[in-house]
Parts: sequence; structure tokens; C-alpha cells
Amino acid sequence: MVVPAADEAANVAELAERIREVLTKSADAYELIVVVPTPEDRTGAVAEANGARVIVQRRPGYGGALKEGLQAARGDYVVTMDADLSHPPEKIADLLQHRDEAEVVVCSRYAPGASSGTGIGRRLLSWVLNAVYGRLLALPVKDSSSGFRIYQRHVLDEVELQGEKYDVLQELLVKVYCRGYTLREIPFDYMPRAAGASHAQPFRWAPHFATTLLRLFKVRNHFEAADYDSRAYDTINVPQRYWQRKRFAIVEDMAGDGGRRLDVGCGSSRIIQTHPEAVGIDLCLPKLRFLRRTNPKLLRASTFDLPIATASMDVLVHSQVIEHIPYERKLFTEMNRVLKLGGKLVIGTPDYGRVQWRTIEALYKILMPNGYGDDHITHYTRQRLIEELAQAGFGIQRYAYILGGELVVEAVKREHVAS
Repeated sequence: MVVPAADEAANVAELAERIREVLTKSADAYELIVVVPTPEDRTGAVAEANGARVIVQRRPGYGGALKEGLQAARGDYVVTMDADLSHPPEKIADLLQHRDEAEVVVCSRYAPGASSGTGIGRRLLSWVLNAVYGRLLALPVKDSSSGFRIYQRHVLDEVELQGEKYDVLQELLVKVYCRGYTLREIPFDYMPRAAGASHAQPFRWAPHFATTLLRLFKVRNHFEAADYDSRAYDTINVPQRYWQRKRFAIVEDMAGDGGRRLDVGCGSSRIIQTHPEAVGIDLCLPKLRFLRRTNPKLLRASTFDLPIATASMDVLVHSQVIEHIPYERKLFTEMNRVLKLGGKLVIGTPDYGRVQWRTIEALYKILMPNGYGDDHITHYTRQRLIEELAQAGFGIQRYAYILGGELVVEAVKREHVAS
């Protein structure tokens, strides 16, 4: 239990007692960590007298208190909540019941069945803030500003937090979600604070929230985000959406529907999500985590050493991979090895022999600075790719282009070629 608490001496004793009543029934063991801003704050003394472990924060603001509390927490699960009794401790039992359904479970004021006991002005402001953050950051939660949550401890070790105020709450969700972990909401009844004055100052913090929104927007739309490929299919960015859908249509037409299918370097694209029966392979663990929602057959492995039985696959999709890795002949002989004789390979890469791609790439780096633009280390032309495939035992069936720049080739395994 991590509770940031400033000037909450009037509430913390009741809070500790109610937490004790819940967790003595619901948990084998627990610790209550109360983080206070200064040694002079009476909250610390009252909390300590009621069995809490008290930490005096060194970094400023709510964000500093929360970060230090999370770092100090030793449990496999960490619950965070406010100290003013607006978050009813009895709800902790529900959080614990749902703790293994997602890596982060949020008690939400806006989930079906929830309610908020605040005034209409503050409720409206909170709703607008959450709606803006939720829309622009594409988070699957309606109450990103709720601090009443349970975390699986291991996810907290993977995120580095910068927020100093309440914006740290949205930052946590964005960075956890971008690592491919799942978020879930459950409803709760938000109560008016029991005693004392609120520390929230939304109008004063508005510029800070705007700056944070811009910073998190960049994180959310970086190509390393777990669902980057998936979101690109439905993005409001018209050129990117067109490109993703055109690629999807070409690959699906060439690959067809029959037989055992392998997608190497699958990322989190719509291509793999459309085929839950397919085996997906990627090196990026966050993207594989994200795919758990739709695809159960996932492996983390290198395309140079595929953990797939020889001659076991009917279709191999290898889209937008080879330009990201150094050239080795084994790259192509591994494609040959895993396919059955007569099996189909669908492989895509930019054609650096064409002025169309060089122009598109230059524009892409300007329009999509967080994309894959600088990540292409091996440049193929159509002639070079066809020659490599022929040497690896493939016969070319057909090829197609997206706007004359991105090449997609359909090939068939004609013979077995040794690695």
C-alpha cells in the first residue's frame, strides 16, 4: 500500500484502520507506506502510530511522493490511493480480486456503475481532462487521472517516470501500456474528502498538463510503442493509414488463407492480428505482449535462427524486416528451411533502386519523426532481392508496389537449399 499524504493528519488514522480491516482478511501480508512532504507534517507521526512505514519525500510534488513510495514498496502487488478517504479502502478487496486480470487495474469514476461525489464543476473539469488525455493518448481507460490502482510490481521496474505533479498518473499508464502490458478499469464510488482541503489546483497546473500531454503524445506515437503497428492501420494520419491498408491488402492477397502460417517480424500489425491461428515471431517483447490479446502462438526469436521445424510451414510472411537487419545469406536460407516444398513466401521491403522510395523516405522523416525512418540499415533493390531469393531456392510468382516505393514479392519454394 502506497499513500502520498500531505496535511492529512485528520484522515490517516481512520485510513490505516480501514486498510487493516480489509487486508487482514484479503492478503497474507501487507505493508502500508505513507509518504509525507516534510518531517514537520503531523501526518507522518499519526501514520507511524497506526502501523505505517513513513517516508519523507526528497523530490517535490505528488509525482515525487508517488515515485518514492513505489520504489520503496516490496510487495508483488502495489496498491496506490489517496489519504483523504475519497478512495474507500473497502474497494481494495475488489482490486485484489482483479489483480491478475491485467498488469494495472484502475478504480474508475467513469466506468459503468461508478459515481463521483464531487461538485459538478470539478466533475466536469475532470471529465474533460480525462477525455482529452484518453483521446489523444489512445488509452483504453476512461479515468486516467485516478490514483486508486493496483499494479503488478514487475511492471513498475520497467518504467522511468518524469512527472512531478498529478500528471505522473497518466505517464504511468502510457509507459506501461507502451510496454505491451494490459490495463483494466473497475467502477467505484468516489467520495468527498473526509476532512481538510483538497491539494488539487487544476487551473494552476494547466500549462504543466499541456506540456506533459505533448511529451506523452510523442512517447505514445513512437515506433517502439507496443501497439504502434496496430494503431497505424486506423490512424487519423491519412497517408500512413493508406499505406498500412494497402500493404495489408497486398500481403493478404498474396498469402491467401490456406495451411500453416508463420509471420516473422510480425510486430503488432493488423496482418498477424487477422490470423489468430498463425505463429508470430518477433524480437520485440512489448509488441509480443500486446499481441497476447489476439494471438496465442507467439515466440521471441531471431529471423536468423527460427525455432520452427524444417519444412513445416505452408506460408511465410516476412514483411518489412530485412531492411532493419544486417545482411547474411542465412536470412534467406532460413526462410527456405521452414517452408514446405511448394510453400509460399510473401516478403516486403523498400526498393532503394527507385526514386519514388527515396522521395517517400525523405518526406516520411519530416512528417513522421518518431517512425522507422532512420532504422533501415540494409538497402535492397528489386533486382537484388529477386537474385537473393533465386539463390535461396525460390521462384518468383509476382510482385507489387505501394506508391511505387515499397516492394512486396510473392515467391514459391522450388527446392531445398542448405544453410
